[in-house]
Amino acid sequence: MNEFLLLLSTQGSLLVFLVTLATRLGAPVPAMPFLIVAGGLTVSGQVSLVGVTAAAMVGNLIGDGVWFLAGRHWGYRVMRLLCRISLSPDSCVRQSETIIGRWGGMSLIAAKFVPGVSVVAAPMAGALGMTNLRFLAYETVAALIWTLGLLYIGRIFHSAIQDVMNVMSEVGLVAAVLCGLALLAFVVWRWRRRRAAQHVEDIVHIEVQALRDALATGSGPTVIDVRSDEARAIDPRAIPGAIGIGLKQLPQRIGGFKGARELVVFCDCPDDASAIAGARVLMAAGLPKVRVLAGGLDAWIASQAADPVVAAAAAASSPEQPVLVAAPST
Repeated sequence: MNEFLLLLSTQGSLLVFLVTLATRLGAPVPAMPFLIVAGGLTVSGQVSLVGVTAAAMVGNLIGDGVWFLAGRHWGYRVMRLLCRISLSPDSCVRQSETIIGRWGGMSLIAAKFVPGVSVVAAPMAGALGMTNLRFLAYETVAALIWTLGLLYIGRIFHSAIQDVMNVMSEVGLVAAVLCGLALLAFVVWRWRRRRAAQHVEDIVHIEVQALRDALATGSGPTVIDVRSDEARAIDPRAIPGAIGIGLKQLPQRIGGFKGARELVVFCDCPDDASAIAGARVLMAAGLPKVRVLAGGLDAWIASQAADPVVAAAAAASSPEQPVLVAAPST
């Protein structure tokens, strides 16, 4: 551990930049402890406060800037990628949609301190149409608050940090192994939760072709899109005739479906997680026949692309470019 302190004291700015950049790009690197320790070392002058502040700022701006531009250019494709690789895929993206939609640029500040949301917030802002200038302004403020907050925590508790580092130096390999095991246990726990969520014996699914056939009769089921307003703005693809109601708003809108003969719920998320949650809300309200579209919007679009006649009709009736809405002003 003394070697770590030596490395940080000699290459502090470079190390802080690399760790911060990796964290903002989505790598599982603990940037916060690095900055806190670096802040403690600034008290004795071993590390330059100005240097590590600038390094962390640049790392934040580059890392979040890459995701912002990716969200601007690729929209829902980027969000789907982040959704797939996240340990809590559906909730992290759904939280980001809510935060960005409600708070606009100010959400970039809050996202710095919310695990799982910080990486998603920047591409979400880009996909929702936030201007480059607004993003740069809010991101700079957010990065400054995050950086100085952690560095000054280290400065305030520098004596305690030094004691902790000395203890860890004595424990050595044992401490590293325990930390690694704790991280592994957390990842396994989240993975098991994801696997358990896939066992949905209480949910009945409907395949895409069966839904197409039912809708073609003209008296098919009522289709509900439980994606949020922000998600639909990022990804304007839809099932014709579907009613868009966000998962959070669904309990307040149940009364409108009391007379429905059959309901089909869909989303665009891993394992149809939001659609399953929405179906359970409807089932708990006593609605008789509720099913979830297997594979969600992706499966619908894939089947549409596989049918040349349907694909041609959809292309003729769809805009060439998705329409994005600007994030709310703050």
